[in-house]
Amino acid sequence: MAEAKDKKWYVVRAVSGQENKVKDYIEKEIAHMGLEDFVDQVLVPTEKVIQIRNGKKVNKERVYFPGYVMIQANISGEIPHIIKGINGVIGFLGETKGGDPVPLRKSEVNRMLGKVDELSVKTDNVAIPFTIGETIKVIDGPFNGFNGTVEKINEEKRKLEVMVKIFGRKTPLELSYMQVEKV
Repeated sequence: MAEAKDKKWYVVRAVSGQENKVKDYIEKEIAHMGLEDFVDQVLVPTEKVIQIRNGKKVNKERVYFPGYVMIQANISGEIPHIIKGINGVIGFLGETKGGDPVPLRKSEVNRMLGKVDELSVKTDNVAIPFTIGETIKVIDGPFNGFNGTVEKINEEKRKLEVMVKIFGRKTPLELSYMQVEKV
């Protein structure tokens, strides 16, 4: 039985947009053929991105390396052929014609895996980009285009209380960091 230390990381090229499907196919195929001893994990590096849809913040996972799926495996015997035969798989990254797939170097693996860890943590410790009294411009929502002054900052919720002049009267608005920009 191959030990985890014998397994190296490889990058499988997949049809872009189908990375998660390809990951599932690989996992199913490996399990179906009883080859779990050879494949440790299949990974699609993703990052969490916040998009604004209709004025609402939507957390979405975006594939960090579109078209690539990472696989930690002992690539020997039939395994490369099995993986290449899977729906949506284009081939291995760095393989030479007729040659074996080339594993990633340790530094590349750490960079990619570190990137994954770093991305999942990143959202927590972002510095507050605004200061009280600063003039900002609303770039999203019903008050798009209005300028206002930052009155309060709520770090936890990542929201600002902004005083905006509407029809000559000052009105407080609660806006997320994503809905405003510096003037």
